[in-house]
Amino acid sequence: MTITSDRPVSGLSEGHPVRILHIITRLILGGAQENTLYTVIGQQQHPDFRVTLLVGVDDGTEGSLEEKARAEGVDLMILPSLIRPIRPLTDVWATWQLYKLMKAGRYDIVHTHSSKAGIVGRVAARLAGVPIVVHTLHSLVFHEYQSAWKNRLYILLKRFCAPMTDVLISVNDMTTQGALAAGIGHPKQYVTVHSGFELDRFVDVGRQISITSAKERLGIPSEAPVVGKIARLFAQKGHDQFFEVASRIAQHNPEVRFLLVGDGPLRGALEERARTLNLDDRVVFVGRVPPDDVPAHIQAMDVVVHTSLREGIARVIPQAGAVGKSVVTFELDGAPEVIQDGVSGYLVPPMDVEALADRTIDLLESPALRSKFGQAGQERAISMFKIETMVNKINDIYQTLLAKHRKTVNSH
Repeated sequence: MTITSDRPVSGLSEGHPVRILHIITRLILGGAQENTLYTVIGQQQHPDFRVTLLVGVDDGTEGSLEEKARAEGVDLMILPSLIRPIRPLTDVWATWQLYKLMKAGRYDIVHTHSSKAGIVGRVAARLAGVPIVVHTLHSLVFHEYQSAWKNRLYILLKRFCAPMTDVLISVNDMTTQGALAAGIGHPKQYVTVHSGFELDRFVDVGRQISITSAKERLGIPSEAPVVGKIARLFAQKGHDQFFEVASRIAQHNPEVRFLLVGDGPLRGALEERARTLNLDDRVVFVGRVPPDDVPAHIQAMDVVVHTSLREGIARVIPQAGAVGKSVVTFELDGAPEVIQDGVSGYLVPPMDVEALADRTIDLLESPALRSKFGQAGQERAISMFKIETMVNKINDIYQTLLAKHRKTVNSH
């Protein structure tokens, strides 16, 4: 990873490095968490930055990035009171603890991630007098799949925190539009910085293992077409819709196999769903796999289907593109910024499982079209979603804010 810098940067205290504190609620195997960790790892390479990552405690059921963070030499702090559920007394205690940590650490920049950390972290930062506060919206926490009272509460809290924030970073334009429509902040506060991903191992996997070998490793006949999905087995990941699509595809072509990568609380119910649809001999549940094994699993897929009901930018879409796979996805959230419809994949109307099945069948029946889409998707993924690009854009935002703050201080 190469992080560029046009000029040296000093902290707001003359002669000192820039002290940066990133805060996120959990460090699970998730897109927002990878985005945050890669940002921290990249910024560590900047000679003028001193970066700390503060996280809460997760239960471990979704996998953890903590080992990777420590292996990369990240300055990692754990705050047990920083939890994902809404717990007013615990949240007040977390805010107080963060306030004390920020006062002691004399940070120049606090950069919060995710909704809960974004609320308590920004309040603590302003109480502590942190000069610059940045928040990244990895997705919108208010949505139709959540209770109305929670949506109202989160919108009110985010409106409250927006004036405390110097810059609001969105991972896609749709997130910005949704936040502004909810009255959160003003347009000049927002900057879009697409998530960065470790793409080299995805680009290279085709030279390391053939599609045939990748299928056979999973016990799938080499000649069988494979439709795959990678996501945690949670309700909002759209596995019900995936099985509706799978049922339609199986009726059209009984030889197709379906590959599900990921684990979660819905596994038992989804295995039963496969049996009910008489698909249990055609669906392969591989569970959670180590991040290094994900490229080989994508390589085994002829078409990648993404059916999540809400997502910022689903990491599997650029990852599949980097492998050179065609993707069919609902036209939701950040998907249109990754997939060019009819060029690198297909976008279909949200919840239209018939259209999604039809487009997937079209690709399964045309190796030439899959190859064409795959090449275009690979080029787009490499050009838009490098970690280096993400980190350099965030560093530029920091430098602009630091220069602006110094100018304001000097003018007084």
